[in-house]
Amino acid sequence: MNSIILERIYIDDWLVSPPEGLISRDEQTIRLEPKAMAVLTYLASRPGEVITREELEKDVWRGAVIGYDAVTSTIIKLRKALQDNARKPRYIATIPKRGYQLIARVSSATEVDSATRRPTSDQPLPDKSENISLPRWLSSRKSLLVILLALLAISIFSVGLIKTEQTDETPLKTQANTFQGTSARLVVIPFKNISDNSKQNYVADAITTDIIIDLSRLSALQIFDHHTSDNFRNFDFSNLEIRKKLNADYVLKGTVWQSGNNIRVNVQLINLDAGYNIWANRYDVTKNDLFSVHQLVATGVISALDIKTNKKERYRLSQHATNNLIAYDYFQKGQQVSKSGTRVSLELASELYRNAIKIDPGYGRAYGALAYILATRYRRGWTDNPMETIDRALSMAKQGVELDSNIPHTYWSLGYVYFMKKELDNAKYAAEQSVKVAPSYADGYALLALINNNLGNSSDAIELIKKAISLNPYYTWDYPFNLGVAYYFSGQLDKAITTLEEAQERNESAIPVKLYLAASYAGDNQLDKAEWTISELEILSPSATLLHTEKTIPIVKPEFKLRLLQDLRKAGMSEN
Repeated sequence: MNSIILERIYIDDWLVSPPEGLISRDEQTIRLEPKAMAVLTYLASRPGEVITREELEKDVWRGAVIGYDAVTSTIIKLRKALQDNARKPRYIATIPKRGYQLIARVSSATEVDSATRRPTSDQPLPDKSENISLPRWLSSRKSLLVILLALLAISIFSVGLIKTEQTDETPLKTQANTFQGTSARLVVIPFKNISDNSKQNYVADAITTDIIIDLSRLSALQIFDHHTSDNFRNFDFSNLEIRKKLNADYVLKGTVWQSGNNIRVNVQLINLDAGYNIWANRYDVTKNDLFSVHQLVATGVISALDIKTNKKERYRLSQHATNNLIAYDYFQKGQQVSKSGTRVSLELASELYRNAIKIDPGYGRAYGALAYILATRYRRGWTDNPMETIDRALSMAKQGVELDSNIPHTYWSLGYVYFMKKELDNAKYAAEQSVKVAPSYADGYALLALINNNLGNSSDAIELIKKAISLNPYYTWDYPFNLGVAYYFSGQLDKAITTLEEAQERNESAIPVKLYLAASYAGDNQLDKAEWTISELEILSPSATLLHTEKTIPIVKPEFKLRLLQDLRKAGMSEN
């Protein structure tokens, strides 16, 4: 491979300084994230050559497993920083089906500075610690936006709903991070693995997740979602900090120690208002009883808080998802592997879920998890037989519900598959069942919001996604996306734009976000921004046309679909 440039260079009129991670021109100085600078200097090392995506993944990402859109996202960031136009490029051109080409002139900074008598010492680059302030949008129609996006890594799995997106350490701005209502609010902090073997981390994670699932099924208790819980991993927040960040009433903490076949779980339930333990216990079990630990803990919490449960809740709490430790082990490893959301990781997770099903054919949740992956393959185009794939997903999802209707995840998977098949009434019914089983299941409310958006029920969608946000204040990009879509269809364009911009900050490569953001900009007559967003969308998805959108978007209300298509046409989307 060509070496990535480490010295200062000029790319046309931009001075590029790799050591500082800066590019500058005239009065502008912009800091690039390390990966964006690495891609820029790699292209500059081979000016005029067409560089394939595979070469960039191999030489810049050095073979790391990354999401398909990681390269595209980085190119988008570079174009924004360079104020380039994807349709009429001055710096970086996209060569369809081949790769990218740096078409601007590349010169040595030393030679240029000497020739123009510009002593570099008189114009030092800003120190790394300087705060560089830039306007979010440039006012001239001839100039394109300049946004400094400082994302440290991109590992993106999807353009769809859920579940493996990264979350920030602080809640998004869209909604207040508090529960609505008077029920007690409890957060389960990820249990810590204190064993010598770090490979057993997934055991502690599995226990944490299962406790959250059990407690989320109680109507008299509100449980923060596992996405929010995960943001407190590896941080020693004080009880006061947890209460302040989440407005929670109680926190459940624990440790897991494993040696051979023996497992010890210590737990403590803390009243955050009073600041002291109200209950604690230790469970010594063998590995064969691992999957029963979460039920013991849940029962202890219910007793300590004197929670009244009804007959259905007690029945659901008494049920095991599986009684087979090996199947349970395969499933939990599949959950860990699938978090990155890449094609490779989902294939590996699929194999682990199939192993779980092979060992325990009655493991309903494993069927639901596999159905979700099949639906994701269908949505992403990662299959040669899309109809066969989505039909298999539906069959798996139905079987998951038949085998285990006591957890929300099987219903969620069924609702999601129905949504992919555009059977919205069936999707809505399944999603409603997921929150009936678990009233604190945030992803269930989020899926219901998505479905109601496409049914044309904007007001219902707004209330549903606000409920999801209250249960999961550290939510992923799909939550503000759903809220933004609801605002768009309800005519609240200012709110739609603000919310969709937040979603885009969370996931630069989410095609649905860019689709509705472009439409919202156009509807608000912000045409520069609309056209730029469409150009980004076309880079991510060359098939994104009005004809394709009309055929694939699952909007039921004709007037809503017409409005979206008209705004996208106004934004500059190609007809076909």
